[in-house]
Amino acid sequence: MGSLADHLSGLIVGTAVGDAIGLPREGLSRRRASRMFGGTPLGHRLLLRRGMVSDDTEHTCMSAQALLASGGEPRAFARSMAWRLRWWLLALPAGVGMATAKACFKLWIGFSPGRSGVWSAGNGPAMRAAILGAYAWDDAELLRDLVSASTRLTHVDPAAEHGALAIALAAAYAIKESAGGSVNAERYLQFVSAHLAGTEMLRLIQEVVRQVSAGTPLEEFFVGMGWGRGVSGYVNQTVPSGYDSAIV
Repeated sequence: MGSLADHLSGLIVGTAVGDAIGLPREGLSRRRASRMFGGTPLGHRLLLRRGMVSDDTEHTCMSAQALLASGGEPRAFARSMAWRLRWWLLALPAGVGMATAKACFKLWIGFSPGRSGVWSAGNGPAMRAAILGAYAWDDAELLRDLVSASTRLTHVDPAAEHGALAIALAAAYAIKESAGGSVNAERYLQFVSAHLAGTEMLRLIQEVVRQVSAGTPLEEFFVGMGWGRGVSGYVNQTVPSGYDSAIV
């Protein structure tokens, strides 16, 4: 198993590479993406055959910086992350979600990090979660506290926190199992069940594992889940669909 620094740097680089490859197709339906890109393999192509990262990578990097500044203490992390989000919003980032924008505005007008979140089940917290799970991979209580602090800065719908927690747990589990060289979906399901028991997110992840074990094609899975026309920005769609793609 590599060092924690290796895992964290690998996660950041992997996030940036995947983000840049996927960004040109963000928000496009399968049909429109097919018309625009045809059978061209995925690659860095946003501008002059170069890739560009989005807020997914920016939030990952800001979270890593806040972890360094706070030493991983959840309340200090939230304060540090709150200031990073304030200044990030002033840069007028492309594609910023409405909930995150509202929360950042609330931070600027004086709301504390514990009261700045808005009712939304969007993806902002999930974007920030993987680095938190990798950082606290061997401390379940710290992992949950960091995810909670990060989520509530911008989103207070419990579904947003459950989605972020699922991503953080996936990163933690990948490090936990890295010495063995493979990640097993069934073992991961056992790993997350105790943390997500009773949530819709766990039910959806269980369905993903069931469908993958049955060999269901990705497109058929999406149709069966009611997402045949595309995956929305709702965290209970984005996180499970991402899991299915990753496991396949």
